[in-house]
Amino acid sequence: MKLKTMIQAAGLALTLAGAAQAQISDGVVKIGVLTDMSGTYSDISGQGAVVATQMAIDDFVAKEKPAFKVEMVYADHQNKGDIAANKAREWFERDGVDLVTDLVTSSTALAVQKIGKEKNKLVFVSGAASTRITNEDCNDVTVHWTYDTYALSNGTAKYVVKNGGKTWFFLTADYAFGQSLEKDATAVILANGGTVLGSVRHPFPGTDFSSFLLKAQASGAQVIGLANAGTDTTNSIKQAAEFGITPKQSLAGLLVFISDVHSLGLKTTQGMYLTEGFYWDLNDEARAWSKRFFEKHKRMPTMAQAGDYSSVMHYLKAVKAVNSDDAQKVMTQMKKTPVNDFFARNGQIRDDGRMVHDMYLFQVKKPADSTGPWDYYKLIATIPADEAFQPLSASRCPLIKK
Repeated sequence: MKLKTMIQAAGLALTLAGAAQAQISDGVVKIGVLTDMSGTYSDISGQGAVVATQMAIDDFVAKEKPAFKVEMVYADHQNKGDIAANKAREWFERDGVDLVTDLVTSSTALAVQKIGKEKNKLVFVSGAASTRITNEDCNDVTVHWTYDTYALSNGTAKYVVKNGGKTWFFLTADYAFGQSLEKDATAVILANGGTVLGSVRHPFPGTDFSSFLLKAQASGAQVIGLANAGTDTTNSIKQAAEFGITPKQSLAGLLVFISDVHSLGLKTTQGMYLTEGFYWDLNDEARAWSKRFFEKHKRMPTMAQAGDYSSVMHYLKAVKAVNSDDAQKVMTQMKKTPVNDFFARNGQIRDDGRMVHDMYLFQVKKPADSTGPWDYYKLIATIPADEAFQPLSASRCPLIKK
């Protein structure tokens, strides 16, 4: 009788274990990194995004010892929305991908989040910036993790205006990101007593900014706002110096990454104010993680790459907690669990999909103040999460009830 009972109990345990295992599709959680591997934004995300995601997977497996496998695939979206959407659809329908992450261009993020909603699969945006992602185009399977144009403008533009940079002219990348950044920065400038004298939009990506910069110069604006990113920004800054526009007129890089400062050098960028969501030398935890990243990638991480790691780790912990890769179950767990890691303190995913966390206003150091490579920033101010991002009261997301 005892033997029979033991056999029945063992059978029940195996059945329950099998049922639990079955909640993870094929016993594998698969993450797809869709990024810019060779273009304008490859330094911002690119191979570094792949490295950061693999680090998150390896750390999760080592520490959490899950019962399921975790795999990664990656592809180059070439900064084109149609290519990104087609690859995401292929991954979701054919390859069993549960989550697509990074998406460094706003056009690719907006395209992929629609596919995610259609297929009920999760989409994490770490590299793109447009506030449309959590406003007009928001959905319940997308999380915007690292930064957005509201937070960037709320940091840099507000500080520059309050410190005397009252008149502005914008040099704007002509697609969703650039337009969103100009719009949000304009609102901040006007709200703080500044004036926008005009703007000009350049093709994306661009190489020759001479005609656009000469229009900005002719405007007489105190500040030329660079509503672009990546090599568009670095080329704009280089050419402004070549034409003698700076230092007579100031440049405000509204989306500048540490990789841009590294590329241009402190002599060119010294004194510039910028807003970031992460800096490798911010605290002990950030330094420890960043040094591990550097060992693998030979460059310090950008905020987008740090955000990739943070978001993927948060996701994997949620999958384990609910023992499922179902998008809605995982999202519910992620939203009710604060984000506490080297990237964010008490970060929270709101109902509009925005992960809110502190942002930081930095000033680029003078060459004489830097102790060596990658020691580039001086912290000017910490912008609390509830001030950094657009309040829900101003949200245009259909999921938010007013």
